[in-house]
Amino acid sequence: MWRGKATRTPSPSSPASSSALPPRSFPGRSSDRFPCRSRGDCSSQPELLAILPTDKGLLIISHYVGGKDFNLSKDKSGKGRASWRRVDLHIHTPASACYAEPNVTYLDILRKAGEKGLDIIAITDHNTVAGCAAMAKEIEELTLLERLNRLRAQEKQHLEEYRRLGDKILVLPGFEFTATLGFHILGIFSEKTSIRELEHILLDLNIPPDKLDAGSTEVGATTDVLTAYRIIDEAGGLVIAAHANSSNGVAMQGLSFGGQTKIAYTQDPHLHALEVTDLEKKGRRTTASFYSGSKPESPRRMHCIQGSDAHRLNRDPHDKNALGVGDRVTEVLLPEVSFEALKAVFLGDDFARTRPYRPAKAPFDHVRAAREQGPSIVQSFHESMTKKGGRLHAIICDVVAFANANGGVIYVGARADPKVPPVGISNPEEAIGLLKAEIQRKVTPPLDVTIDSLESEGKKIIRLVVPKGSDVPYAVDGTKIYVRSESETSLALRDE
Repeated sequence: MWRGKATRTPSPSSPASSSALPPRSFPGRSSDRFPCRSRGDCSSQPELLAILPTDKGLLIISHYVGGKDFNLSKDKSGKGRASWRRVDLHIHTPASACYAEPNVTYLDILRKAGEKGLDIIAITDHNTVAGCAAMAKEIEELTLLERLNRLRAQEKQHLEEYRRLGDKILVLPGFEFTATLGFHILGIFSEKTSIRELEHILLDLNIPPDKLDAGSTEVGATTDVLTAYRIIDEAGGLVIAAHANSSNGVAMQGLSFGGQTKIAYTQDPHLHALEVTDLEKKGRRTTASFYSGSKPESPRRMHCIQGSDAHRLNRDPHDKNALGVGDRVTEVLLPEVSFEALKAVFLGDDFARTRPYRPAKAPFDHVRAAREQGPSIVQSFHESMTKKGGRLHAIICDVVAFANANGGVIYVGARADPKVPPVGISNPEEAIGLLKAEIQRKVTPPLDVTIDSLESEGKKIIRLVVPKGSDVPYAVDGTKIYVRSESETSLALRDE
């Protein structure tokens, strides 16, 4: 979970140790890796270090004198071929004042995450990192007792549980910040980030020092939304608009004002994703559909995910909206389980690398979801790509039209009508090679188009992700400039 580095030290049973062991120590963190922020002093040195072996790696614990800097880490292997990982990036603990079950322990939360098969979770209490600090302190104390051979049976069991779960789950520290006017923003950070640095970020967001451990949504005048996005992003965090389409969400549904402010709050470059509550719904009226890049006022397509926003361990049987840990999960296609790999997904433009997790159901079909939305200013469909009949040429024209606008996605192998089964592409590798060669030959200036294949209803569909062009206008055969108007591609007029 939270990472640190260690040097080997004698164990309590070794001849070099004594009954009154001095604290273990290791060289302090370099200032460039853990920069001090504008408030406070980061000069204190670590006092304690413990290394906990697991089957697949190490849990590493460090404590800093004069602060709450604490790191718990597991070395999680699995680099290589990408696989779908279950992620819940919005989990509260009893450190949030509004938590529904104050007697729940931090170990209970990790156990529940393990039961749900989660690979990555984020602790995001309201305007505080007290929950992260409390969990870290508990593990630190148990480890020290073990080191001194003073663990009771129940304490030993708890420590073993922390080790077992730490080998399965990456826990990321973070918070749910309340910005000016009450909008909620998730700031999620690398496991390498210290508790002290997170508290300094909260101070920079104008959380009053006497409110840092309160866990309250009411913390007075703080920082406006756009400034909060920037501060969290520049501090290395993942910036997600919490429940954007619901209460306290930046999409401002149901509010009488919006306009340019609403656009800025959902399109700002420092914002990495929108957390939405309707990701499982279909059609053109969903939040993900609205922010698909098809609206002229919101041209930037946004990554949309879902999280449990759990304020309790288990779902409330009397309130369908009161979810427990892991009750609303996103799957993310990752080459490895790490904060860096996770953030790279949200910085990229492959929107098929996230999907709502559906237990015991068919996987989310991105192609079908796109077909249900239909052709638009940012997506088109072609049933085939034969040269005869001009179908391959039509695809190339779409490539140029999207590049001359805000980019877009082209699906080949299926009609737009979701009622018609897709025919698919029989040899995707050959088709991708042909498309790449044709784009290189016919499109000027050169354009880098990402081409891959997806599966839909048992058929292989080719997907072309066309970026917004940086050297417009683009043309076919050097002279024919195409543009996109709503769901149609056409030759540009002289004034265009």
